[in-house]
Amino acid sequence: MYCSVLYNKLKNMQNVVMKGEKMYKLKKKVTIILAIVILLITTVTVNATEVNTSKNANNTISNNTITNNQLPKEESAASTLVDIKDGQLKTIDDYKAKYGSDTYGMVAYILHLVQVYSIPIGLVGIAFCAIFEYVIGMKRLDIRDKGFNSMIAAVTIIIICQILPLIFAVVVKSTD
Repeated sequence: MYCSVLYNKLKNMQNVVMKGEKMYKLKKKVTIILAIVILLITTVTVNATEVNTSKNANNTISNNTITNNQLPKEESAASTLVDIKDGQLKTIDDYKAKYGSDTYGMVAYILHLVQVYSIPIGLVGIAFCAIFEYVIGMKRLDIRDKGFNSMIAAVTIIIICQILPLIFAVVVKSTD
């Protein structure tokens, strides 16, 4: 008799725990969906325009507007891509002239690109690690440790990518 009472109480406690876990999972899902909705609502599109600072700025801006409106969108997009490519080639040539060698200039340019792109990629990595540590890791400690260790690795990689061009510049300029 006593065993059956204990068994029934244990079953009731197990049902309460299961309901609590279901509520926890539901709260997590609602929180994530709410965060995504808030991000979508607060996202703003920003369009850049060309500003000319010459003496005849008003005439030049109106002329540029007329010529850009007369061009088909495909041609203006193609000319924009050509302008971007020319700008990239200029920066490569600038790095080659600055370091006095094609090899050093190319390496400096690549390191500059690594420095620029490491920040957004690293922040996305840190976000994923935080999800592993704080969301998934609440139930499983091994996942939490994995997220924490991955976050430390992501921060370390960001720091290395930011310092590497400086070290390269110091070493190359000191050998000259």
